[in-house]
Amino acid sequence: MGIKENIQSIEARKEAAAREFAPEQEALLVAVTKTRTPEEINEAIRAGVTDIGENKVQEIMAKYDQIDPVRWHLIGHLQTNKVKYIIDKVDLIHSVDSLKLAAEIDRRAAQHGKVMDILIQVNTANEESKSGVSSGEAEELFLGILENCPNIRVCGIMCMAPVAEDPEDVRPFFHEARELYDKFSQVKHERAAFRWLSMGMSHDFEAALKEGANLIRVGSAIFGERDYGNI
Repeated sequence: MGIKENIQSIEARKEAAAREFAPEQEALLVAVTKTRTPEEINEAIRAGVTDIGENKVQEIMAKYDQIDPVRWHLIGHLQTNKVKYIIDKVDLIHSVDSLKLAAEIDRRAAQHGKVMDILIQVNTANEESKSGVSSGEAEELFLGILENCPNIRVCGIMCMAPVAEDPEDVRPFFHEARELYDKFSQVKHERAAFRWLSMGMSHDFEAALKEGANLIRVGSAIFGERDYGNI
């Protein structure tokens, strides 16, 4: 199948999985465009994709001017020294996992006269290979951002589950992220605007939707397997 047909298939699977948790809630599909060409990305946009996610700052910089109008997400690990390059280009940063990074985003956002929307990345499985704060540290980071970063709006939680042969096996990690989302959503603050629970990728997005995800990040299921020789 081509990109358009893949997107249609994912949308159908997404709707079927979401019925188990929240049939009235529409989940946003973010197309993960790591290593993808501008031509492939624009084909996906023409097929209905409204949001794209990049893992690396340098890929955003290289592709930005070649892409049709779309909302941009930074979904990969973000180094503080690279915030300045994308602060005026992305609509949502998914991967905030330290107050140091938040402070730099806040500083750069202030320079551009904007309030930056971010998600707190939580490593619910405590995997050393993945970024993100532990579930126990998430509240301290969340409250620290609200107290110290007036140019940041916290819009939700992002997590990545471990890779498992059966995606159903990782539902407890998604469930834990959902519990944090629900807890933090109760905080009343002008810059706590919880809207997004970002979890689930090509191999496990249906399990994530069943645990309440309302934003899924899908790449290979749209574009096919990556050819890293094109990077």
